[in-house]
Amino acid sequence: MTDASPAVEAVPSPPAVPLLAPRDGVPAVVSDPEGLAATVAAFAQGAGPVAVDAERASGYRYGQRAYLVQLRRAGAGTALVDPVGCPDLATLGAAIADAEWVLHAASQDLPCLAEVGLRPSRLFDTELAGRLAGYPRVGLGPLVEEVLGFALEKGHAAADWSTRPLPEPWLRYAALDVEVLVELRDELAGVLAEQGKLAWAEEEFAALAAAAPPPPRVDPWRRTSGLHRVRGRRGLAVVRALWEARDEMARRRDLAPGRLLPDAAIVNAAVADPATAADLAAIAPFNGQRTRRHLGYWWSAVERAKALPDDALPSPTLPSDAPPPARAWADRDPAAAARLGAARTAVAAVADEHTLPVENLLSPDSVRRLCWTPPDDLSVEGVAAALLATGAREWQIGLTAPVLSGALRRLRHKGQA
Repeated sequence: MTDASPAVEAVPSPPAVPLLAPRDGVPAVVSDPEGLAATVAAFAQGAGPVAVDAERASGYRYGQRAYLVQLRRAGAGTALVDPVGCPDLATLGAAIADAEWVLHAASQDLPCLAEVGLRPSRLFDTELAGRLAGYPRVGLGPLVEEVLGFALEKGHAAADWSTRPLPEPWLRYAALDVEVLVELRDELAGVLAEQGKLAWAEEEFAALAAAAPPPPRVDPWRRTSGLHRVRGRRGLAVVRALWEARDEMARRRDLAPGRLLPDAAIVNAAVADPATAADLAAIAPFNGQRTRRHLGYWWSAVERAKALPDDALPSPTLPSDAPPPARAWADRDPAAAARLGAARTAVAAVADEHTLPVENLLSPDSVRRLCWTPPDDLSVEGVAAALLATGAREWQIGLTAPVLSGALRRLRHKGQA
């Protein structure tokens, strides 16, 4: 095993210096082909890593598209690019294709960046780096304050970034998000190197950059909050019909679905099982003024669900190759439950030794899959192969396969698993 230094400990430090404005001022928003061409030329001539961020309009607009893209690079300065005016940023992506991109919580921004033609070949995720380094708070603001001693402006992260024109305070906030991102990257890389974790982080970053876009969800309506309250396949059909009707209207009107009809309304309707449109109108929040305007539309969806033949009703659950919920293991397979308990203890000990969050050392799904259907070969090599099949990275396997092999072999030897 690679020895890692102790976690970064919080120590008293001078008050953070407020970072109130970008050092070069707030740049004008790039929103036309001429401005984009100038930005492409500037960033192509820049040097070193490129700080990248994106702002969405979650909770206001349909989907997760980017409404502002921020970039900063030495020699090029900061650019604020409007993907509404410049929907294809592939030329900008090509100009910085060979550079390392520095993002914070990269998995949140990569999908919307890819939609506009921005795909990194190499990246450094400062949030993930902070986790691996053992920092207790890894949001961008707390991490910048802890590592660099600056206090970032707060308050606009949840704003409606589809607003046009964007207010100047919002643009200042957006520019500051990439102002010190490269400096943060450099400091965190140094900490990781001191702890012997830089190679682990680089493997994680490479996996993020190479990951394929996630496939469309099967039956996304099943993620409706409160679905557990609904009993019976007919009730599930009502949830599906209302969810799909809401999604179609939200897409057409470019609004966040929850602004049209909250999940609670969908579940309430399925539980109440209204017999008429008037019955539906009596259910909260269908009795609200805004929702009543579209009552006929919602009732049509309920009627369609009620008219379905039994063989067209949704199944209670989706077919899955995933193990059952861990809480059910003790009853369904006590031996598997024993394996899971031993494996979790072993992984937690390694995580503690190296000051890593357990979920970053090895995903809970990998641990569950290994313990639910363990390989016949419980040697280190056999366990390593099983972990690799679940998507674990080499560094994770190197740290956990020996202890997992030992824990599972001891149980098997005792006849407990």
